[in-house]
Parts: sequence; C-alpha cells; structure tokens
Amino acid sequence: MALDQFTYVFVIGTFFALLDAFNNGANDVANAWATSVSSRSISYRQAMIFGTIFEMLGAITVGARTAETIKNGIIPHAAFQDNAGVQMLAFTCALAGASTWVMWCTRHSAHVSSTYSLVSAVAGVGVATVGAKQVQWGWNDGKGLGAIFSGLVMAPAISAAFGATIFMLIKLVVHLRKNPVPWAVYSSPFFFLIAGTVCTLSIVYKGSPNLGLNKKPGWYVAAVTMGTGTGVGILAAIFFVPFVDAKVIKKDHGVKWWMFIYGPLLFKRPEVAVMDRANVPNYAVVQEDSGDEEQPQALPSKSSPTPTESGSNPEKKLDQDPELGEAPVQLTYKEIQAQGERKLHAKLLKKRGPMGWAMRTLRDNPMGPGRIYEIYNIRMFLKRLPAMVVCGLLYGLHYDIHAAQSGIAGTPEGERMARVYAEAKKYPNEVEHTYSFVQILTACTASFAHGANDIGNSVGPWAVIYSAWSTGSAAASKAEVPIWQLAVLSATISVGLLTYGYNIMKVMGNKITYHSPSRGCSMEMGAAITVLVFSQYSLPVSTSMCITGATVGVGLCNGTLKAVNFQRVGLLMLSWIATIPIAGTIGGVLMGLFLNTPHF
Repeated sequence: MALDQFTYVFVIGTFFALLDAFNNGANDVANAWATSVSSRSISYRQAMIFGTIFEMLGAITVGARTAETIKNGIIPHAAFQDNAGVQMLAFTCALAGASTWVMWCTRHSAHVSSTYSLVSAVAGVGVATVGAKQVQWGWNDGKGLGAIFSGLVMAPAISAAFGATIFMLIKLVVHLRKNPVPWAVYSSPFFFLIAGTVCTLSIVYKGSPNLGLNKKPGWYVAAVTMGTGTGVGILAAIFFVPFVDAKVIKKDHGVKWWMFIYGPLLFKRPEVAVMDRANVPNYAVVQEDSGDEEQPQALPSKSSPTPTESGSNPEKKLDQDPELGEAPVQLTYKEIQAQGERKLHAKLLKKRGPMGWAMRTLRDNPMGPGRIYEIYNIRMFLKRLPAMVVCGLLYGLHYDIHAAQSGIAGTPEGERMARVYAEAKKYPNEVEHTYSFVQILTACTASFAHGANDIGNSVGPWAVIYSAWSTGSAAASKAEVPIWQLAVLSATISVGLLTYGYNIMKVMGNKITYHSPSRGCSMEMGAAITVLVFSQYSLPVSTSMCITGATVGVGLCNGTLKAVNFQRVGLLMLSWIATIPIAGTIGGVLMGLFLNTPHF
C-alpha cells in the first residue's frame, strides 16, 4: 500500500535528488573532461555533447551496483524497524544535506567530492536516526564506511600509478625517440586497443543486472572484452593511421577530416608540395594571442580616465613613475578576474543568436534604483527574465575555459603556474595531435566510468524513497534500481554539466600541472581504470580524487616535484576532508530536528 500521507516527503526527496544530480554534473563531471578541454584536444561544446552521451550510457548500463552500496551498505534495514516513513525521511535529509553542501561549493568554484558528501550525509542521518552503533562504520563486506573512506587514500594513489604507467609507456615508446612523429602515428592503434578494452570491460564484466551480463561465464567476458578492444585497434590501424600519416607525416594540407573513410587509399594519395609544418592545432597551454584574447593585466582606478579618454592603455598605469603625482594602480585578484569576465561579455554582446540577444537585452534594460517592488523595476525584471533564463542555459557553452585556466597574469597564481609549466617538457604539436584523438576516446571512457560510479550518489537514496513510498515497506528498498530512475538522474547530471560545469572546470586542468594530449589521455585512462575497478567491487569512489591522483602521477613523470602545483592539490585535499564532517553534520542535524520536533 502506497504511503499517500507521505507524498510530500517523496516530492521533497525527489527535488533534492535532482539537485544532487545537477550538482554532481556541475562539480564532478568536469573531472572527466577538464583534461581534454585543457589539452585543447576537444572544444568545450564537443565535450558537452560527448559527456552527455557517455554519462547516460555508463549510468544506465553499469550504475545500479554502486547505488546498492549507498542504499544498503551504511544503515542496515533492520535499524528502521520496518518503518517506511522514517526511512523516507532519513534519505531525504541525506540528499538535502549533501546537495546543499555541494551546491554551495560549486557556486564558489570549490572542487569537492559529491560521492563523499552523500556518504557522509547518510552516515550523519544514520547517527541521528538509529544511533552511532547501528551505522556500519567498518568494512561490512566492502559496503561499510570503512571500505568507502579507504578510497580517500587508495583511489588517488592507484590512479597516480595507472596514469604514470601509461604516460611513461608513451614517453618511452614515442617522446624519447629522435624522430617521435612516426612512432606516435604507428603506435596509436595500441592505445586505441587499451581504451576500447577498458570501456568494453566496464559494460560486460559484472554489467547491469538488467542486462544479465554478470551471469555470463568468464571465457565469454574475456572474449567479448578483448575482441572489442582488438576490433577498435584494427579499425584505428585501417582508418586512423593512414589519415594521420597523410596529415602529419606527409604534411598534406589538403586532407580533410572526413577523408579518414578512405582508409589505406590515403597511402596512395598523390604527393603534394612539401610544407614547412603539418596543418595541426597549437596545443600549447599558454598562447600569445593578440587583441581581445590576451589575458587582462590591470584595470584603471575609478577616478582614472578610460582608455578612450586618455588615449593610452590602462595596463601601463602600473609602470607609471610615482613622481608624476599618481600612485600606481594595483588591482586585486577579484578585480582582474572581473575584467576578464567583462571582456568575455563584450564578445558575447556581438554574437548572433539567442546568447547575443540575451546579453544585449540585459544590457539595454538595467534595473533602476530602489527595491524590486518599484514599478519600474518590476517592468524591467519581466523584460529581463527571458534573457536571464537563456543566459543561464547557454552561458557555459560560451565560456572561455582556456583563459580562465592558464592562470591570471600579474598575480601570485600566474607566477606559480609559470614556474610549474617551465618544468614540463613541451613535445611537438604533430605528436600531440596524434594523441588528441586517443584522448577523445579516453575522455569518453572516463565519462562512462563517472556515470557508472557516481550515478549511485543520487539514485541510491532516491530509489529508497520511491520504493518505500510506493510500497509502504522499508524492506522494499532492497529491490533493484529501476532503469527510468537511472535515466532521469543521468539526464539531470548532463544538464548540470551543460549549464554550470564551467564554474568548476575553470579551476581544474592546467591549475595542477602542464597539460597536453599525450599527458591528458594518460590521466584520463588512469582515472577511468581506477573508477571502474572500484565500481566492480561496489565501492563508490570520488572521480575528483581519481583524476587528481592521475594528474599528479603524470606530472611527476617530468622528473621533478616542481612540475606539480602542490598548493592546489593541498586545497583539493582540504576540501575533501572538510566535506566529511560538514555534509554529515548538515544531514544529521536536519534528521534530528525533523524526527524529534515537538508537536501537539
């Protein structure tokens, strides 16, 4: 019998489950794509499209098992004494505590673990509901808090080892050669084989119970996994190698992207005039662009004239002689960031389409003095509302991630990143171009792994709330997670990535170490392998911890500690540790208040 009297609890729980999934996409999914965007292997918009597809595939096909750990591994069912209403309230408070904390962190560009936020909130709710003794603090067959929090140490270390191993393999096979370009081209099918094998393994080996793949014999799993990976490698040898050979080795500028379908016929393509360089992008992190692309240095003070009034560059104010009677203007970090935002907004105002219209509407209809209830402000708000909605949906797709990541010139952070970049060897663009294609595949694998693992954060508690509400039984939450719930929340995760992922992505990537496609694909592959290993054992693990560990591991392959920004790593670790008590306290306090509220 459905608990109709507690429908409002189900509705509130659904809201916070969606909010948690949205924040998961905005905060954690950037981990899977920050390295690819930072390495310039893929554009931000392309990352959004691929991210949406592979997040949903990973969540729907593999995501049910980690949800089972969140549901049943921390608070035992017997502790609820078959009271479905209390169980609904408990997991609603857990989602409220976790989503509130992650939302605040995302708003302030603080990169935290949504996995550990939810786990900590569930533990806090468990203490408030049934007491600390009933919470599974130990290993509990790999489902207790001890097993989950062990990932705080193991996941970054394992990811670092995997990422460093893969990059050192690339380094030994390709980068250390006298002529690395042919080695990069002709060895690429091997790395496609690895990526294809890992992605297939994550689907086939102990796949979603609804697919029945976990019931297949071991030989079947091995055959399908290796067969698919080998097939990807063979396809790369047939179509990818001739394409890159013509474009990079022969330096044929007439080769278009769609010509990969010609396959081996490209080897017989007529010789062309030898060009000085191959027609490949520049993968340098810091690029000296002219005009509006330059990173802002300083702003004029409020009392100083504008550039048009003075006829000079306001950035030169910093170099003025104090004897001239004007003190030099020293801007704060926030002021420099604000100038960068204004330059981006100036570009958006010139765009065609919905985004340009929305920006111009907001500019031409400013709010007036006084409160919002003034007649003029009410009228302006109604005019601005559609534009605000459009900006909220599309602003992230137009954000300049590279300008935000490479460090702010003239600040301690910019100087620190310059020192870190100086310790990393820069490899030829022709070599990096080859691995940019491999990195797209590894990024898709990492995104698939994230969907497989992190969907359990939101769907586990939501599945408990739904099953308890729809059946009236606390024991019903042992049932499998419905596919439709996985689909809804994975779609919500994608919305978070599309609309607000830039706010976290801009502080990841190049802020830890120097990125390039060969480094980036190693980082993503190391993180993906680690996430999938933990997922197969039903252990929710933080994707942020995995990609951070892999990034540090690859950065250390430069041969010096100076190639890694350990200050940024330390801040990330601090946020991970702070998440545990804060999210647990919020969830526990909410549950304690609601459960023990005085009433008539």
